[in-house]
This record gives sequence, C-alpha cells and structure tokens, in this order.
Amino acid sequence: MATNPLLDFTGLPRFDLIRADDIVPAIDALLAEARAAVDAVANDTGAATWASVVTPTETAFDHLDRAWGAVRHLNAVVNTPAIRDAYNAALPKVTAFYADIGQDVAWYARFKALAKSANFASLDEAQRKVVDNAIRDFRLGGAELDDAGKARFKAVQEAVATSSSRFDDNVLDSENAWAHYVERPEDLAGVPADVVTAARNDAQAERRAGYKLTLRVPCYLPVMQYANDRALRARMHHAYATLASDLGSKAEWDNTVVIGEILALRYEEARLLGYANFADLSLVPKMAQTPGEVVAFLRDLAQRARPFAEREYQALAAYARETLGIDDFAAWDLAYVTEKLKSARYAFSEQEVKQYFPEDRVVAGLFHVVETIYGVSIRKGSAPTWHPSVRFFEIRDRDGALVGQFYLDLYAREGKQSGAWMDDAINRRCIHDRLQHPVAYLTCNFSGPLDGRQPYFTHREVITLFHEFGHGLHQLLTRVDVAGVSGLQGVEWDAVELPSQFMENYCWEWDVLSQMTAHAETGKPLPRDLFERMLAARNFNSGLATMRQIELALFDMLLHTAYVPGGGGRFATPQAVLDFVRQEVAVAPKPAYDRFMHAFAHIFAGGYAAGYYSYKWAEVLSADAFSLFEERGVLSPEVGARFRDEVLARGGSRPALESFIAFRGRPPSLDALLRHNGMVSAS
Repeated sequence: MATNPLLDFTGLPRFDLIRADDIVPAIDALLAEARAAVDAVANDTGAATWASVVTPTETAFDHLDRAWGAVRHLNAVVNTPAIRDAYNAALPKVTAFYADIGQDVAWYARFKALAKSANFASLDEAQRKVVDNAIRDFRLGGAELDDAGKARFKAVQEAVATSSSRFDDNVLDSENAWAHYVERPEDLAGVPADVVTAARNDAQAERRAGYKLTLRVPCYLPVMQYANDRALRARMHHAYATLASDLGSKAEWDNTVVIGEILALRYEEARLLGYANFADLSLVPKMAQTPGEVVAFLRDLAQRARPFAEREYQALAAYARETLGIDDFAAWDLAYVTEKLKSARYAFSEQEVKQYFPEDRVVAGLFHVVETIYGVSIRKGSAPTWHPSVRFFEIRDRDGALVGQFYLDLYAREGKQSGAWMDDAINRRCIHDRLQHPVAYLTCNFSGPLDGRQPYFTHREVITLFHEFGHGLHQLLTRVDVAGVSGLQGVEWDAVELPSQFMENYCWEWDVLSQMTAHAETGKPLPRDLFERMLAARNFNSGLATMRQIELALFDMLLHTAYVPGGGGRFATPQAVLDFVRQEVAVAPKPAYDRFMHAFAHIFAGGYAAGYYSYKWAEVLSADAFSLFEERGVLSPEVGARFRDEVLARGGSRPALESFIAFRGRPPSLDALLRHNGMVSAS
C-alpha cells in the first residue's frame, strides 16, 4: 500500500503526489497521533519539566501543522471541487481537536506546574515565552469554563471555522462566475494593450469572439484605471462592489447571513470567556491594550490626514468636471480620474512605468536587497509544486549553510483566491541535534506571461511583492529553535506587518529601483527624471489612501465592540456601523449599492478580526525602523544585521515592542510615518 504523501515528513511537501482523497485520511491519522501525545503528557505524574511537558508533543503538532498547512494552501491556490470538499470535510475535525486540547484541564495543569516549578527559571527566554503563551491560550481556549461552557465554546469555534470557510468560498465562486464580454476593440479604448490581449485570449479559450473581462485584479484594476467607457467602468464597479452580496449574481453566494453568524458567534465566544466583546478578547495577545486605545490611535491619525484627503478629493472632482467633462463624479470614476490627474500633474502614467519592470529584473532586484542588507544568498532550488508556474528558492548564509526555503507563486488564475499573502509551510525547530529549516509560501495575483513574453509589473505590484517577501523574511530568517515562537509563531498580530511594510520602502530608493528595470522595447533602465516624477507623485492622494485604511480599521473595531448581535440602537446592524464610520471618516462617497463588507475576507475569514488596525499600527513601526536605515544608509549591512538580529531573528520569543526598542534604541514615534506619507503639515 502506497504511503499517503501528506504523511511524508522526510522533506518538503509532496505536491506532485497529493490528491484530494489523501486529505481526510491523513488528517484523521495526524489528529489521532497529536491527541495521543497530549494524553501522554496530561496523564504523566512525574516532575514537570520542559522535557516532560513540552517536548513530547512537538513532533506530533509539527506534523499536523505541516500537513494541514499544505491542505489549507491547496484550497487557496488550486481550489478544485474535490479539494474544497475534502478541506471542508476535515476542517470541523481540526477545529474540534484544537478546541478540545485547549480545554484539557489535565494538560493545562502540567503547564501551570512547570511555570511554578524550580525548572522554569532554568529555561531560556524562548522556552519561558512558550510556557507563558500556552497558559494564556488555555484561558482563552475555555480551559477554565465549566463543562457546559466548554461544550458550547467548542461548538462556537467549530461554527466560526465553518462559516469563515463558507465566506471565502462565496467570494471566490462569485468572482469566478462573473464575466463581461466585449465585442469591439474600440469599446476597450484606453485599456492597456496587454490587458486587452489577455481578455482576447480568455475569450478565445472559450471559443468566443471578442474579449472576456473578469473581476480578477489583473483585469479589473486596469479597466477601472484606464477604460474611457464610463458605462463599462460603472458595470465593472457594480459587479466588484456587490460580490457575494444580496445584490450579487446568486442568492446562494450571499454572505449577508454568514456575516451575521460569524459576528454572533464571536460575541458569544467573548462573553463565554468573560470579555465584554470580541475586540477585548482579540487584543489579549496583541500589542495594543484596549479597543479604546486603538480607536484613539485611528481617530488621531484621521484628524491629521483628513485635511490632506479633503483637498485631494476636491482636486479630483474639479479635474473630472473641468477637464474630463464628468459633472457627477462617482465611485467608478475615482481610479480613472486619479490616473488621469496623476498623469497630467506628474507627466507619467502607471502603464508607462510598468514597461520598465520585467519580472526577472524585479525578482533579481528584490533578492539583491535582501542579500546585501542581511548577508545571505538566494538561489533557485528544486521541489514539487502545485502548478507549473510556481518556483522554488533557497536562502543560504555566507558560509553556505541553509537558512530557509520558499515557494513563489506570482500569477492570478481561476481557482486561486485573490489577493497576496505569505504563509508558513514548515517552521524552524531543533529536533534533537538536527535543525528543521523554515519554509514559506509567497503568493501574489499578478498577470502571467502573455504570448510568450515575460510579465511586466506595475510599480504597485512591485511594492506588493516586496511586502509579501518581508513577511517571508520574518518566517525564514528566524534564529529561534523552539517550536511555537520561531518565525511568525507567537508574534503579536499588530506587529506582524512590521517586516513587510518595512520592505516596501526599498521600492522608492533610486539605488535599488534603478537596478531592477529594463524597458520592454529598448531594454534601457528607468530614467532618473521619470523616477523623480514617480517620487514626487509618491504621496499623491496619500491622504485619501490613509483615510480609506482608517475607515476599514475603525469599522472593524467598532463592529467588534459597539455592535451587539440582536441588539438595537444606533449600531443595530453591521451596515449601520459601516454607515456611521463612513459618515465620520470617509472622504470619497460610496454608492448605495456598495457591499464591500461582503467580500472583506481579512476580518471575516483571514485572521484580522478586531485587528485590521494592525496595518496602520505596524506602519508606524516600519517607517520608524526604516528611518534608521535612512540615517545610516538604506543598504547598510550593519543596520541590516541589527534589524535581523533584534527583529527578524527573534520571532515571537519576546514582545515585539522590546524587539523594536532593542533595534531602534527608543520607543516608536509617529513622525516618520507622517513624513513618509507627506503629511507633515496641513497648512
């Protein structure tokens, strides 16, 4: 009988062999092994030591994490009906397992005994953090509830996981199902040639004439930015803004009820544990202490950004009216007018810049930055992948020793969830005398090769790639050998964006950018004068962008504090919360049909619930961290070594604020963020 490939942990995941039928049997077997390992520790009556309490479960949990991580990844990047069904069949079992062990009183007692023993003082910093986190997580997992409370808490956890998966499925299905076919090329006037060619190829693949437009970002965004046909932009915007909603294409994909279920379950979970609301519960393992602190931070930033945002919106509306003849400036005009005004004001367009960023040069330039500041080398490796376009790389130290490995999956395709993300495939840990090296998945949704020509990236896509690679470095450059706090494990959620947003800064440095460009036709590098115009335009509409992020973050926080499921008053529904937030902070009006909430996967399926503020919170840290590089040299190996040693290498082994202060020499300041966003003065 052949071995189930999901149970092979001798090396990298066997994506060449994994089939949907392997998923449930493998997960069942690994859940049983992990349960047995927990029981063995829980029933041990000997002295509580690291070796008797923590070590016995490490391998079982690692194997379960690796296999389930591979399954979860496949469900996101090659979402076939068979994989989806297998994933959804295994999901309740995995959720129930973690809910069960999180409430295991005997296992909890062993950790408490270790924390109180003389052995605790002999543990290193990372080991003590693992024990402290475990005790905290037992409390948050319902271990101190009575039997009825435990049963209900477990049921809530399982229901949340199922509803969140359904939320994602509904968004993906509604996005995949929508298409608009254009017959004449003149109806796509203004749209970049490569987007038009891709739309023609997609139509031809279905043996249809004309052009197929979709809601996947490589198609949707350029149409919204460049299509001269206002009616086409309005059609596309309506479809995108109503994904998975009551105004969408199919009632079965409407996330309205799913959102209500998720919020009610989260509220109940918080109340079961003695918290006033889900935000209070969510912030326990984060840097921010209270929802009030977060709301005050967001409103302070909004007050600083609003004058800039209002001037920017007024300028757009005036340009639309006076130059483009659009008197009723609307949401579907925003990206189009923004691009037109930016082009007029700074004498370049995003598509012009795109011709200078071929994929091979961009990837090589990214690797060069990392190699220079962190003293590593990145080379192609070999590994089975889930799609022919996926590549695999290795990171090695100066002495040639393996540091980590990563998969790079750059292109959008049907069956792949939209967006960009990084996830862990294997976490670093020490197994006896052997080191298990970390492995990461890096995923984007860019346009792929077209008619045999390599892809060219917009500058925005270059920034996205650098962002996700920053997350990857946090996973891969860790030096912590203890499972649970290596890489991204155990890092406070509102600090996890620090390394990713930090890397974005390099996309605005001439010494970096100039080395990774070559024009599509001439092969010449990006001209300095064009770069200077890009730099001048860097903060174009930064006030509007900041206010948009604040709008999303404030909505998320108030949704998980002020909204009470089944309650009344001003915040009787999620939509009422959104309306309130928009009235307070939104500068660009939204049409009545806008249902962005129904596809807001970050907070309903992606782990950012009562945590979306993390993007702006961590941006303060990242801007301030980069300011030291600006002072000492943006490619300084000395400062890079310090950032690696004090931030990236530490993982979750100590509080993120301590790591930041160890690197920067002081607490974080808002000044660098405001300066980077061009919001130093509103006068």
